Amino acid sequence: MIRVLIVDDHPMFRDGLRQLLSDGVEFQVVGEAGNGAEALAVLKSAAADVVVMDLHMPRMDGVTAIERIRAGFPEVQVLVLSTYDTDGDVVPAMAAGAIGYLLKDVSREELREGVRAAARGETVLSRTAAGRLVGHVREPELLKPREHELLRLVASGATNKEAAAALFVSEATVKAYLLRIYSRLGARDRASAVAEGYRRGLLG
Repeated sequence: MIRVLIVDDHPMFRDGLRQLLSDGVEFQVVGEAGNGAEALAVLKSAAADVVVMDLHMPRMDGVTAIERIRAGFPEVQVLVLSTYDTDGDVVPAMAAGAIGYLLKDVSREELREGVRAAARGETVLSRTAAGRLVGHVREPELLKPREHELLRLVASGATNKEAAAALFVSEATVKAYLLRIYSRLGARDRASAVAEGYRRGLLG
């Protein structure tokens, strides 16, 4: 039986997934969480084979959660189930260690098969997610996942202190990330880094 942890900040969507993946024969939902921080807490007490996770969540986003799950629970596979399929979503999630990326408009059976494949350690990608990754491979990687996430926070107006809290790092680390971002994008300050990020399609 495949043990599943559902992570999404919308309770009604979690309810639907729980009904779909609680047949008691092939799938068992061992827990639910509304964000990445809650998911990590659940994994400490509930063994799971696959985490079905959204990306855009409060407190701790999906990319950060994927990194921490892969570091702390390497035997657990993370399957992203998201509404978004931009480069800024797909690439960082896969780089962080997700086994697959599906969109929320998949059919019930496509999702079930995706969970099965993830449990077997097989990569699962929607057609658009696969296209994003192929396009990314053709171009040199500009920013590391954490740097990319920081750039998105800066673009949203976050201060260094707010970004540090969101990324669970120190302000000194944020400043170091920013310097690397400036260097890689050829930017001189936060505003020009954000402008360059949009120009290069890093921010959607």
